[in-house]
Parts: sequence; C-alpha cells; structure tokens
Amino acid sequence: VQLQASGGGSVQAGGSLRLSCTSSGRSFSNNAMGWFRQAPGRERDFVATIGWGGPPTYNEDSVKGRFTISRDIRRNTVYLQMNSLRPEDTAIYYCAGRRSAGISTSASAYDYWGQGTQVTVSS
Repeated sequence: VQLQASGGGSVQAGGSLRLSCTSSGRSFSNNAMGWFRQAPGRERDFVATIGWGGPPTYNEDSVKGRFTISRDIRRNTVYLQMNSLRPEDTAIYYCAGRRSAGISTSASAYDYWGQGTQVTVSS
C-alpha cells in the first residue's frame, strides 16, 4: 500500500495550493483519510480528516475556513485545498489513511502514511 502526496510548493502569503494524495495497492473509498503537517522542531499536527458518510473535520484553531478536504473515490485520491495561506502554514504535509471508516484527529490512529510534500509560504 502506498500513499503518494503531491502538490506542495512555494507561495506568497494569501496564495493557494491544492495537495493531492493518491493511494495504490488498496482502495480507501470506505476508510477515513487525513492530512497532517509538521513544521521544523514541532510535532506532527492534525489538519483535516474525511471519513465515510460524515462531514469532514478540521483543526479549527489553525485552518478552519481556509482549508477544504475532499475525496474522489474513483481516482482513489484525497485533496486538500488550501486558500489564504499564511507563513505559519509552512510545513511538510502528510496524508494518512486508516483501516477504519471512522475519522480521528490523532496521528497514532492512522495506519498508512505518505511521504510528505513541502509547503512553504513566504510573507
């Protein structure tokens, strides 16, 4: 099972990026998927998650209203649309998948991880 994250890059504050995470070797259509991020010297933080049949959940303190998680089941792909980016959004972004359909905001609840994609936001 592989999760391949892409779409990172360098943008100025206020800009947008869309991250993609495509799975191979396993379908996650009935499973929860999530995005986490890790800035230098910090722990891996929850960003957003989407499960089966329920509404997405976001880290309300940091990204609510600016980021949107979605999924294309036919493409086995989960997206993270990031708007109004801020310098504090700079981090490596990781996608993750669970064997369970239920969402979780805890990194330890996820069974599969992608390699990460760098997002850099300059002021």
